[in-house]
Amino acid sequence: MGHNLLAIPIVIPMITGVLLLIMRPSALKRWVSALSVAGGLFVAATILARVWREGILTLNVGGFPAPYAIVLVSDLLSAMMLVLANVVTLVVLAHSFLTIDKEHERHYYYSFMQFLLMGLSGSFLTGDLFNLFVWFEVTLFSSYILLILGGGALQLREGMKYVILNIFASSLFLVGVGVIYASLGTVNMADLAVKMASVSNTGLALVMAFVFLIVFGIKAAVFPLYFWLPKSYDAPPPAVSAIFGGLLTKVGVYSLIRVFTLIFVEHPGITHTLIIWISGLTLIVGVMGAIAQVDFRSIISYHVISHIGYMLMGLGIFTPFALAGSLFYLAHDTIVKPALYLIAGVTEQITGTTDLRRYRGLMNRFPGLALVFFLGALSLIGIPPLSGFFGKFAAVQGGFLAGNYGISAVALGVSLLILYSLFQVFKEGFWGEPESASEAWVRPSKYRRLLVPASTLILISAAMGLGAEYVAQLTSASALQLMNPEAYIKAVLAP
Repeated sequence: MGHNLLAIPIVIPMITGVLLLIMRPSALKRWVSALSVAGGLFVAATILARVWREGILTLNVGGFPAPYAIVLVSDLLSAMMLVLANVVTLVVLAHSFLTIDKEHERHYYYSFMQFLLMGLSGSFLTGDLFNLFVWFEVTLFSSYILLILGGGALQLREGMKYVILNIFASSLFLVGVGVIYASLGTVNMADLAVKMASVSNTGLALVMAFVFLIVFGIKAAVFPLYFWLPKSYDAPPPAVSAIFGGLLTKVGVYSLIRVFTLIFVEHPGITHTLIIWISGLTLIVGVMGAIAQVDFRSIISYHVISHIGYMLMGLGIFTPFALAGSLFYLAHDTIVKPALYLIAGVTEQITGTTDLRRYRGLMNRFPGLALVFFLGALSLIGIPPLSGFFGKFAAVQGGFLAGNYGISAVALGVSLLILYSLFQVFKEGFWGEPESASEAWVRPSKYRRLLVPASTLILISAAMGLGAEYVAQLTSASALQLMNPEAYIKAVLAP
């Protein structure tokens, strides 16, 4: 049965982005952008509710039968990510209305935010590998424009690195799709799941798996493919960094989870064991990088890398319980990381810098800012009842139950290092007596309004923690769907 509802989260930002290209910069442009995302959020929530009640939804675009049609598919994971993408985009837009300058607005900032959301939505909903490549390219183009808008030297330099590496990843992606099509005659993911089970050439199957592990590993910034991320995410305005940190790497994580629970599942002793090692090294390298930094935004960027490890450890352990924990952590991190970037942006507006060596004592004059950061840090560390605790606890416990004591011990040890890293930020930037340089601090006229977007995300994190039972039901059901893909395959390939 075709569900046309699945096309709407892609069509809405596409039409809005084109409309904003031809509109003159004005307050109306902002309202159109915000209302569009709010409408997309309503549709995404409706899709999630229907998937929960009815099961997996599919749409064969053009009415052709699968696996020949362009297929859109929504299971619980893709519907959850669709909701999260719209929530984060809407909150970041609210922050943008207060901080983005006229020059960015004049150069189609809001249009490319819409096109980025379109690419993200397409990536979460597509049911075949080639169209996943297409949506990755839409996301890449939009994120590149957002990264270099403003034309600063740092933005242009990091933008060049960003696009070159992602072009390499995209080229490798296309090669992988070509090899799979030449070998199996299809790029439909459900059809691939059926045909991959009958591949007798183990070497070829593993090579294909490793190609996609590299491609999506670059997108997700896992060890050792993370080196492009910190400076790239530090270069643009905080609002852009927030949506990058919240959503861009999550597309890579989502894709890894999708293909390594659906397609590449025949040799988990090799592929998923390797993912466990990657997740552990990503945890360690990311948090050590954060400890070594003295710049507020750089610290957050390295935590973006480190926490990818928590999202992948459940995939590597490959049990429903551990995977559910990682999915819970994925949802939590998608909300909290943008909040921390926005807090860093507010701090920069006040002090004129994100270098922690150049200011201290912010809590004395800006207690609200200190409180919001403190709650965000607690959530990231994993202190109950905030959302970070429950996903981390389930993933670690899942590791112990499955006998993967090493990765569980690493995850617990890294939590202590995260605590140390974020305590250093609080100690250096917020505690203590203000330096004489603090006389130059400004209290932006819109200071209270600037705190609203970040505070909204922190409140969502708190609500996810207090309502952990309901979020856990969603992520547990999603993990069961992923670990038992027969329903996905049947929904896509059914006549």
